[in-house]
Amino acid sequence: MLPAAMPAKRHLSLWFPRLAAERLLRLERGLPEAPFVVVEDQRGAQVIASMNGAAQAAGLTLGQPLRDGRAMCPGLTSRPANKLAEAAFLTTLRRWAGRFSPWVAEAAPDGLILDITGCAHLFGGEEGLAAQIDEDCAGLGLTVRLGLADTLGAAWALARYSGMEGGGHRSGDEIDQEARATRSRAVKRRHWTRGGAAPKARTEASAPRIAAPGQTRQAIGPLPVSALRLEPDTVEALTRLGLRRIEDLFGTPRAGLARRFGRHMVQRLDQALGVEPEPVSPARPPMRFAVRMGLPDPVGLEADLLASFDRLLPELCDRLTRAGRGARRVRAEFSRTDRTMQAVEAGLARPTADPHRIRPLLAMKLSDVDAGFGIDAVRLVAIQHEPVHAVQHRGHLDAGAKVAGTGPGAGLDDLLGRIGTRLGLEAMTRLHPAESHIPEKGATVVAAVFAPASTTWQAPARERPLRLWPPEPVMIPAAPLLPERFRWRGRDHAVAGASGPERIAPEWWLDDPGWRTGSRDYWVVTTERGERLWLYFAHGAAQSAGWFCQGVFA
Repeated sequence: MLPAAMPAKRHLSLWFPRLAAERLLRLERGLPEAPFVVVEDQRGAQVIASMNGAAQAAGLTLGQPLRDGRAMCPGLTSRPANKLAEAAFLTTLRRWAGRFSPWVAEAAPDGLILDITGCAHLFGGEEGLAAQIDEDCAGLGLTVRLGLADTLGAAWALARYSGMEGGGHRSGDEIDQEARATRSRAVKRRHWTRGGAAPKARTEASAPRIAAPGQTRQAIGPLPVSALRLEPDTVEALTRLGLRRIEDLFGTPRAGLARRFGRHMVQRLDQALGVEPEPVSPARPPMRFAVRMGLPDPVGLEADLLASFDRLLPELCDRLTRAGRGARRVRAEFSRTDRTMQAVEAGLARPTADPHRIRPLLAMKLSDVDAGFGIDAVRLVAIQHEPVHAVQHRGHLDAGAKVAGTGPGAGLDDLLGRIGTRLGLEAMTRLHPAESHIPEKGATVVAAVFAPASTTWQAPARERPLRLWPPEPVMIPAAPLLPERFRWRGRDHAVAGASGPERIAPEWWLDDPGWRTGSRDYWVVTTERGERLWLYFAHGAAQSAGWFCQGVFA
């Protein structure tokens, strides 16, 4: 028995041409049914990036300056663009599109790509699937244009360019200046200038959105070359040669196209025709950890909210543990009876799935919660989490300390978490060892909670000062011998004792401006006032020699 043939690949492209504007219209229900645009800054000017149907009917265009739009339409309403919010909204639409196919990818910034192979029959065929998408988007208040074909590139082209005839300006070129390979086809395209009937431009309503299986070439042939997802410079160069439609490229030698316009242009054409595969790569769904509990009666006491944490935190931590994750930042959301919500967040110094470590940090934030007329629902979300790896214990004592939460570093982590809840985790820093023999480069400042405490500190060969600062000049004659008196910071100092010198050479493989004075001889100098200073004599290289003070000891 012969195996059943695999169904042909079918791809669906969804394009939301007014995504940014309609996203805001969904949020601001009070806006009138009037021209509305979304603007963004380009080269210091505000230009139209998205618009609704009323604005398009008024004659506004994308990329038009906002001042020109207001001159054409005095009642124009505008809002600034928010790229992050638009990307999040497109991610929400991707989850909605998962009802039609499990293979959904984003075609940023305003589209989706679906591999619907073997899925269309669940919705009454491809026409029924398209009708269902149109109906859903109309209910969501979104404008959508779709294209369906055998390849991803062809579906993308049909969604965005179906109904558009290939065109473009001549830029002053004559037909005699075009390539010989395209001249005969250009004459055929212009037959209507010699008395024939002019070609009729297809309207958006009559334009085919679905290319039948095996009819990709015929479906995308009349479309402009810009439908191949080419760069604007490439589209302009093709137009200057008279190659305005995709069908003009079908009979053109590929070697010449690749040599003149690059391999990328030929690759896009092959992907649209199915010669080169282009699979749909769906985004991996994010891992979400959240628990919610509705309350039978509104509450407002901190004790009641803590009791809800005691019920929710074990379940949230169990989910994190099963996934091998640890919460790094937890948010508590409180839904109030007046249909408003208030949220507080707590950060942890180390990822953990221990409810006993998360609860005290959330409890510290409860004083910021305004219960209003009462809270009727509590939700806990691990908005930031990281993988937690298993640790090999050195013995039963170490394992018991880990279980009890009293192991090495546990107390410090809890302290950092409490301080971070008050001041912010980014406000705490620590020193981390660096691979350098230069004193000021021996350690780097890192965030205390985002970098593990290092145990690889190596004691220097000699004592180092408690405080370091940029070298300050010392009024001493430029000689390597340490005198009995010197002047520094406007005061005279007498030397009571000194030890040294310790020679430190610069890093010859780096051009450090601070070390252009060459090698340094460091001295630990004790003054009569009891100060212990770190002085050095620079022998001079690109800069002149001299004495400097760089630090003080405890």
